[in-house]
Amino acid sequence: MTVDTAQPAVIDRAQPLSRGSLYGLLLVGMPVFLVGWLIIFPIFSAVATTIFVRQPDGTTAFSLASYHFFFSDAYSLNNLWLTLWTTFVCGLLLLAIGLPIALYLRFSGGRLAGYVQGLAIFPMFVPSIILSYALIRTIGPNGTVDILLNAVGLPKLPSPYLTPWGPVIGLAWDNLPLTVLMLTAGLTSVSNSSIEAARDVGATPPRVFISIILPRMGNSLLVTASFAVLGIFSAFTLPYVLGPASPEMMGPFMQRTFADMNDPLNALTQAVISFGFCLLFGIFYVWSIARNREGR
Repeated sequence: MTVDTAQPAVIDRAQPLSRGSLYGLLLVGMPVFLVGWLIIFPIFSAVATTIFVRQPDGTTAFSLASYHFFFSDAYSLNNLWLTLWTTFVCGLLLLAIGLPIALYLRFSGGRLAGYVQGLAIFPMFVPSIILSYALIRTIGPNGTVDILLNAVGLPKLPSPYLTPWGPVIGLAWDNLPLTVLMLTAGLTSVSNSSIEAARDVGATPPRVFISIILPRMGNSLLVTASFAVLGIFSAFTLPYVLGPASPEMMGPFMQRTFADMNDPLNALTQAVISFGFCLLFGIFYVWSIARNREGR
């Protein structure tokens, strides 16, 4: 019995690849090669460069001194903490703002819904440097908000510009389009018939959201949060233009360490540590995708 069931598998392996299979391998091979060359190889090269350090006598030796310096330096830890805090606050803001917009777009129609969708995804087509300039002219010192408050006789409000809240506002605005689009796509799995059935038995809108909508888009929320976290953690332009000089997020910190301080080893160490945190969120995203496929 064992021999008979194993024979077909041997025959299948011996079959030559068809022309379509070769075309498929060629189409997949080029992107895989580019990912390995442009992403995977620099990652391993950066990790190896930070732990196998060239010594003054020209030899290379294993050393974790740069990592010890990072995790024992108060300024570096403050920058890492600010990056984590900004990522966490922006993630919550994106879900709090994007989810109501996505719900409105999913269950509404007409011209007003089209206008709302256009406004929500408009920042996607605006470069980050233009968004930064617009925020400076709006909420910066002597900006539009200050002019309007002064016109009606109200005092000035403290500007978030050059404070930790400046990058939070800019990054939330910059990442809102992708959040809305992903949440709207996730809401397509919620059928109108299930909502109408719940309403027929007397379910209130909050009960419909908690019992019908939220369980069906749990995976979409996880994927959206993962994408938002990855984009925010590695952001550079908005934190560099809108954020404070000290502490600073990891993106500007790496650039200043590399260019201004002329310290490529510590800049590379900061990049590897940032990659480690992003890798955790990336693994969480892959786990979410795999769980979604298993559930289908």
